[in-house]
Amino acid sequence: MSKVFIIGANGKVGRHVAKQLSDSTHEVRVGLRSPDQFSDFEALGLTPVLLDLEQNMASIQDALGDSDVVIFTAGSGGHTGADKTMLIDLDGAAKSIAAAEQQNAKQFIMVSALNADSPETWSDSMKPYYVAKHYADRLLRDSKLNYTILRPGGLSDDAGTGAVTTDPSDADTKSIAREDVAAVIVASIGQESSYRQTITLLEGDTPIADVFA
Repeated sequence: MSKVFIIGANGKVGRHVAKQLSDSTHEVRVGLRSPDQFSDFEALGLTPVLLDLEQNMASIQDALGDSDVVIFTAGSGGHTGADKTMLIDLDGAAKSIAAAEQQNAKQFIMVSALNADSPETWSDSMKPYYVAKHYADRLLRDSKLNYTILRPGGLSDDAGTGAVTTDPSDADTKSIAREDVAAVIVASIGQESSYRQTITLLEGDTPIADVFA
């Protein structure tokens, strides 16, 4: 059993992670911006904690407490401008990484994006998002944390298939269901084979249970 903290639990991927972890043996806390969001997660048997990624690192550190595993699946969302993307997806991630280091977390799981290391593929409209993901990943890789960086393709709300591929050349599509991304996050918790790894995630034929076997 691990003490797991979900940053971005109220997002689309985060909600899937929270739901899947509600049936686990892990002790799970979820970081939320508003008490108005608490009831949904309390109903799952999880512990809500106030967390604002725009506050200072010390406040994030206090929220994390003695968590063993930190899952970062926060994002500013497509309806915001580049300023919020930088404040949440980059600065929020940077402060969370620093806070997890200070708290001696055993694992930091980052939800990144496909092609975050390939600037030549970034469109002008998506460039702030990819810049944020690229440099957040670099900060995490340069940290002392056992990181697991997951880079899903285009996210869909389709039902998960329970299978993925980590090889882009083996994929028939560049997308993946959010439910499957969440399942991979859950499967990676405490798996040493996922430590210090950057992993592409797309729809595929490999059972999620086998990804870290």
